Amino acid sequence: MRLRLKGGRVLDPANGENGVATGAVRDIEIEDGRIVAPTDSKADAEYDLGGDVVLAGGIDLHSHIAGGKMNLARLLMQEDRRTYPEMPGNFCGCGGGRAVPTAHATGCRYAELGYTTVFEPAMVGANARGAHLEMADIPNLDTGAYLVLGNDDFFQRLLAAGAHQETVNAYVGWMIEATQAFAIKIVNPGGINAFKFNARKLDLDEANPHYGVSPRRVLTTLIRAVTELGLPHPIHLHGCNLGVPGNDETTLATIAAAEGRRLHLTHLQFHSYGTEGDKRFSSSAARIAEMVNANPNISVDVGQVMFGQTVTASADYMSQYRNRAIASPNKSIGMDIELDAACGVVPFEYRDRNFVNALQWAIGLELFLLVEDPWRIFLTTDHPNGGPFTTYPHLIRLLMDRDFRNAQLATLNKAAQAHTLLGQITREYSLEEVAILTRAAPARILGLKEKGHLGVGAVADIAVHTEDADREAMFSTTRYVFKNGRLIVKDGLVVELAQGTTHVARPEFDRAIDKDMQRWFDESVGLKSKHFRVADGELRGGAGPTILKCEGVAP
Repeated sequence: MRLRLKGGRVLDPANGENGVATGAVRDIEIEDGRIVAPTDSKADAEYDLGGDVVLAGGIDLHSHIAGGKMNLARLLMQEDRRTYPEMPGNFCGCGGGRAVPTAHATGCRYAELGYTTVFEPAMVGANARGAHLEMADIPNLDTGAYLVLGNDDFFQRLLAAGAHQETVNAYVGWMIEATQAFAIKIVNPGGINAFKFNARKLDLDEANPHYGVSPRRVLTTLIRAVTELGLPHPIHLHGCNLGVPGNDETTLATIAAAEGRRLHLTHLQFHSYGTEGDKRFSSSAARIAEMVNANPNISVDVGQVMFGQTVTASADYMSQYRNRAIASPNKSIGMDIELDAACGVVPFEYRDRNFVNALQWAIGLELFLLVEDPWRIFLTTDHPNGGPFTTYPHLIRLLMDRDFRNAQLATLNKAAQAHTLLGQITREYSLEEVAILTRAAPARILGLKEKGHLGVGAVADIAVHTEDADREAMFSTTRYVFKNGRLIVKDGLVVELAQGTTHVARPEFDRAIDKDMQRWFDESVGLKSKHFRVADGELRGGAGPTILKCEGVAP
């Protein structure tokens, strides 16, 4: 079937096309789910876009959408489901919560915003099968997951025993293949493991109280493993000391520890806190942005705080154990995943009149506006930790409209206003920059060559927005969204449900590690390693994954 989208202003930064700036319009033609070269032949269906803005489908590289922590969060936050219930009058019949929507509602809400690909950033190996089953239940989205490593006992034992890098690489490769993962995530390197041995903090160069391994060694060893295995996406790092005043020093030291190798710092806002002022809590966004700007090997996503009720869910139970005292409502869940990681779920409401919350909001925006290269910074709220992904349109307006941003700033806690440079920053994002950090840049850093652009051969994931001077209104709804060339959203509402795919990476590694893994599972886990493995046929109802070959990247 051949489709033609007529007369749209194409905004495609990956291919240097900006129809919004030039006023140029052109047609896009789709056949068999791909964008093809235009022809004079008659299309099976045509859509007259009338000058609307045409973008590639959005890509969110960090959003907690599946796995054990999200199911625990849904269990804990029943009031979220009651406040935002199912909507039987809608085509897809979903409302399903705001802070922690159901899997089905997640796919529908993302699609209505123009997103077609979302990555789960913290899949624990012990729960990989469950995470994949849940991702398969999310309609209209392609997905993938980052495997959490660095706190698992097998890895800690390897480092403590002085294992060669080749052995570490083989273990990482085996785990990626066994869990059908796309990338490697480190959460509080070594800190989750240290918590189990009664440590309550672990800085970059502190030794694990049991294994004697420092977070720096965990980080540098896994950076090298990912580099040598050729994984497209660099280490996705949730660093030490999340949320702790003074963690700016740790963040700066972590950037230096990468020694020029590629490293992605996730939810950087939560790692950009100083200790200046009478409240001993201050913004270090300018200082950290300067370091990011000076190190082209570093990429970041922000984890912007958005005001209102949400729930925090993280493998970093060292941090979540501390935060349980400020839960709102006053309840929480913590669990020890004995040989892999942990999980902490703590509800929280960010308040604009609270000094710390207001300054967190400002710090995130400072980072967005002070990091200069839009190809190395990504639009996230660390859903749901900083706020639900459904707040993205409001966040985009804050970035694009300085007057609106300053008006919002003026309503916040007065002391917080005095502690931020936000009001002095004149930068406003352009539509092209928004398209970069939500489409072209995520596709590039993830190695998804057929996504994030509208060139010939690209997957026909397309979002059409009617331009509006109110950018929040513009990005709150879509005129059309196409998934693999199928119309799934019309006039802001889901009209069809499409099955997505799961992206996985397949690095080459030394298969001799398999005997060590069999022995480890037999002796320590109580599960056969062959049963731990997730088979291709278990993904997407038997459809299997989309495999990304690991051909190597620049260090």
